[in-house]
Amino acid sequence: MKKIGVLFFGFCLLMSFSAKAELFGLKEYILNNGLKLIVVPNHKVPIAKHMVLYKVGASDERAGKGGSAHLLEHLMFRGTKKIKGDDFNKIMEENGASSNAYTSQNFTAYHQFVDISRLELAMFLESDRMQNLKISDEAFEKEQKIVYQERKQVVENNPLYKFNEAVQRAFWQDHPYSRPITGTEEEILSLTKKDVYDIYNRFYSPDNAILIIAGDIKPEKAYELAEKYYGQIPAKNIVNDRQPEILDTKNIINIRMQLPKIEISRWLRKYKAPNYLSDKKVIYAYMILSKYLGEDETSYLHNKLVVEDNVATAVSTSYDATSYGSGSFTFSFIPTAENKVDNVKEDFAEAVSVAIKKFDEDKLKNTKNKILAGLVYAKDNPADAVGVVANMIGSGMSAEEVDNFAENIKNVKLSEVKKAAADLLQSSYVEAIAEPLVKKGDKK
Repeated sequence: MKKIGVLFFGFCLLMSFSAKAELFGLKEYILNNGLKLIVVPNHKVPIAKHMVLYKVGASDERAGKGGSAHLLEHLMFRGTKKIKGDDFNKIMEENGASSNAYTSQNFTAYHQFVDISRLELAMFLESDRMQNLKISDEAFEKEQKIVYQERKQVVENNPLYKFNEAVQRAFWQDHPYSRPITGTEEEILSLTKKDVYDIYNRFYSPDNAILIIAGDIKPEKAYELAEKYYGQIPAKNIVNDRQPEILDTKNIINIRMQLPKIEISRWLRKYKAPNYLSDKKVIYAYMILSKYLGEDETSYLHNKLVVEDNVATAVSTSYDATSYGSGSFTFSFIPTAENKVDNVKEDFAEAVSVAIKKFDEDKLKNTKNKILAGLVYAKDNPADAVGVVANMIGSGMSAEEVDNFAENIKNVKLSEVKKAAADLLQSSYVEAIAEPLVKKGDKK
């Protein structure tokens, strides 16, 4: 009952939006040194989320230097010319703030969640390490070992990690996305300080960064502080030459792996699909299609295969339009213990076909409402808002396009979703099955 009330409240908020309402009310600025500033005002609570997003990730690494962008992320917490050793995190903790970072194929992000009175402190510390990183031999060796052990433990303790990497290699082939973000164990151990500084010196620059501030601050004040702390850092005249990949609709690749430490098989099919850079309009139809088919427990495929037919314990779909290669659309399921993957595949294919046929105006409206309601909640939380905005801005959207996101979802027509489904199922894909390892003497 409580859940229904929350959803109804979200829908009421959506209904109160004007036809051209802005999703976040973003303000965008460009500093003289090229730094892009995005401000997400939210004055409900005196807090702020501060993020610097560098347009460099694992896909930008030089050949054989896998893991250098991720290792650099770790070393950014190990001191500058002004802030010694581990003092960055200590200062944050002493001021009641949380701080973290992540590396993806395209980006490296550093973020702090602070009381608004500590925002300037976060900006001082972050702008300092944008230009004054100092890596000691001791810090490098320590973080290299940490990253190596993290990689080793994850791969050894989670056999599905190797499965997922095999899918990535098959899907992306010669594209840099085929490489693991962490690098291989051999690559990590072969990295040097020079390799890490190479990433830092080439890409860590205000003209290759996006500063996002969400929370209880006026845009004019955020711009003033950005100028104060980041405005004097010289640009490096970095040119981002990433290009979208031309979709190939002919390749079909099959993978079947037997893995230790798993008891139930898994199946997935990963299709190539449009991304934002290749088709700015059609991505919204794909988002609706994914939400309708399998993104949560109210989706068509979950209700059909898990609840009604009881042939799977989990079903999911996901759509990624943010990559600089082609986008991807993934179907996956885990069969129940008494069912084999190959049998459930037939049920799954039939369920997808029926789901698309049954998709009508009512289901379109309901799916749009689910997506929009989720955006309402993100809008109310500065931490969530930064994540959503960073993902959209990082994919190439302008601030105006981000604010028009809800409007673009509302404008999708039934025929556009139907066409997206038809095009998707004709696209190239990787199909992969992970099965429990059969030992000698075991019955298959």
